[in-house]
Amino acid sequence: MIKLFNINDYKIDTSIFDHSLHASIVEEFENKFAEYVGASYACSVSSATNAIFLSLLDKNTVVQVPSIIPPVVLNAIINSGNRIKFVDNTEWVGDSYVLHDFGDYKIIDSAQKVEKDQYLKEASNDDLMIFSFYPTKPVGSLDGGIIVSNNYDKIRWFKAAVMNGMEYANNNWERKIKFAGWKMYMSSIQAYVATQNFYKLEDKKKILKQVREKYNKEFNLSNTSEHLYRINVKNRDNFIKQMKKLGISCGIHYAATHLLEPYSKYSEQVLPKSEISEKTTVSVPFNEKLTDINLQFIISSVKKHGEIIL
Repeated sequence: MIKLFNINDYKIDTSIFDHSLHASIVEEFENKFAEYVGASYACSVSSATNAIFLSLLDKNTVVQVPSIIPPVVLNAIINSGNRIKFVDNTEWVGDSYVLHDFGDYKIIDSAQKVEKDQYLKEASNDDLMIFSFYPTKPVGSLDGGIIVSNNYDKIRWFKAAVMNGMEYANNNWERKIKFAGWKMYMSSIQAYVATQNFYKLEDKKKILKQVREKYNKEFNLSNTSEHLYRINVKNRDNFIKQMKKLGISCGIHYAATHLLEPYSKYSEQVLPKSEISEKTTVSVPFNEKLTDINLQFIISSVKKHGEIIL
């Protein structure tokens, strides 16, 4: 089976960690990642969903969010005490987008994109930028996420919030409880896997660029994502079945969530682009392990079984 994503396999010697759950490797990874994206400070989290939850906690605001989006984002918004307003944006997938703008600072969701100096290019000093380390993301791990910013006070609050509300100190017994927080910190094993994949990121990017350019040329598209390669086909469901028979994994990214029962009460209007995309979008294999033979087979199979909508 030609896989949609590549997930690297690691054997981990847990005896190398100076603390089994939250070793120094976590802080080391935070510093490396923050430097790469051009931010001064970082707080790692057990998942990007939890990072979104904490960033919007008790804001009591309306968050405008694309309907074509993973439901976990909506859950984090609602469970953090906010409301949703859907927008008809289908182009963000595979990129970063502004999750919410408070006026004096923004929350940028970059769960599907990691670039050198990205914070410097897309954010201001007080902004929060959130990345995901879900296994299939550009820097994968056993899930996990990170919040970066140039605002020290904000990151300091997050560091306490994810560590049960304890103010940071080198020794556990010196940490003081400041408020009732959450157990949402990144584990040592998550940090280890993320670090190993982070070291491979630049090489991965080079290969994915070549794959994307070949797809774009053959399919007459101009996709730019380094996470997903999406096409739209008229006969999507049958297309996926035919590709599976050929041993080619495909995926749907994503459904129109404003039509789903838990979230439909937040939908006040028709979102035509989202509703069309839900029926036509499909992701084809896009990973750094694809061979030239794989690519030729995928391309010929797509052309044979899928009528691409440009």
